[in-house]
Amino acid sequence: MPEPGSVPLPAGVAPVGSVPRVGVRTGIAALSPRYQVGVALALAAVAVGVCVHLGMVFLHIAPSNTLSKKHAETIDDWVYPEFEQNWKLFAPNPLQQNISVQVRAQISTPDGGRRLTGWQDLSAQDGRAIDGNISPSHTQQNELRRAWDFFQSTHDADNRPAGVRGMLAESYLRRIVVLRLERAGTTGRGEAVELVQVRSSTTNVPPPEWSEEEVSLKPTHRVLPWWTVSRDEAEEVEG
Repeated sequence: MPEPGSVPLPAGVAPVGSVPRVGVRTGIAALSPRYQVGVALALAAVAVGVCVHLGMVFLHIAPSNTLSKKHAETIDDWVYPEFEQNWKLFAPNPLQQNISVQVRAQISTPDGGRRLTGWQDLSAQDGRAIDGNISPSHTQQNELRRAWDFFQSTHDADNRPAGVRGMLAESYLRRIVVLRLERAGTTGRGEAVELVQVRSSTTNVPPPEWSEEEVSLKPTHRVLPWWTVSRDEAEEVEG
């Protein structure tokens, strides 16, 4: 019986605060069995993928142990170069240098000649793209920097690669600089990049005014040997 003074509700409209009918299925349970299985499999695949990724990254940054040594190659293949991690932000002595990556190229011309470009500061180009950009891309922030870090960690002081990872680092860095040269319009019609040379320019960050520390502000360079750009690499960049 309705309470005295209450207004009758239209047919089929439940009062506010009423309890849903028992037995009515909602969410995934409302799907047909076939779709329920599909959703369950998709969620399971995502969960497995996340667990595998977190496990690989953990083994990569964790102290060396039996498991990471046994599966070192698999871990490196998974992590490098996209998911590389390091502790430089939290180091007791953070980086106190500005490092820029520069490149120049030897270009073949349609008449059979060759010309040499000047040094192009790729890091400065990334810096200009990030400056004032409220949402810079991952490529602008990290691609070149991580490629150079990867190269340094896999080569000795004479720029000799340390195994397969060193060769991979060379190939990765070379492809990036060739792509940047093409995007910058370095080559004209009928021209092609034949050789590239990369160098780094390192400058100490000036100490604060109140510090008595004295550092040299003269840049130092690490110049790599000339690399030949293969036809396959050039075609992939153009494509």
